[in-house]
Amino acid sequence: MSSQIPESPSVAHQKAETASLGELLGDVTRDLSTLMRQEVDLAKAELKQSATRAGKGGGMLAGAGVAGHFVLLFLSLALMFGLGALMPLGWAAVIVAVIWAIAAAVLASIGRKNLKEIKGLPQTGETLAEIPPTLKPGEVNR
Repeated sequence: MSSQIPESPSVAHQKAETASLGELLGDVTRDLSTLMRQEVDLAKAELKQSATRAGKGGGMLAGAGVAGHFVLLFLSLALMFGLGALMPLGWAAVIVAVIWAIAAAVLASIGRKNLKEIKGLPQTGETLAEIPPTLKPGEVNR
């Protein structure tokens, strides 16, 4: 024969049997509020950590940009002095400047083309259009 030990009801079961519906809803609301606060705190901590890492990475990229600028500057000077061995130094400087002007024009043209292709926030616009008018604040619905 198997003997069955009667299970003692858990604290949650006991509370559910004795508490009123208002008390239970109050508990659920409090628990949801606590959960939301904890999620917000977690998001803040993650955001702070990500921002710190992004700041360090951005600083390193800025340093690399400065170093790259000096590389281009000294390579340009080397090209200018190299051309200066074949022609007057002033004309060599003009040639190097024209090369950089062409590079700037090409990059600006490509950048402008890429910016014109940006569509903004197409998905957000679509989903906002689907919100029923009764949920939009500040509008008079007829």
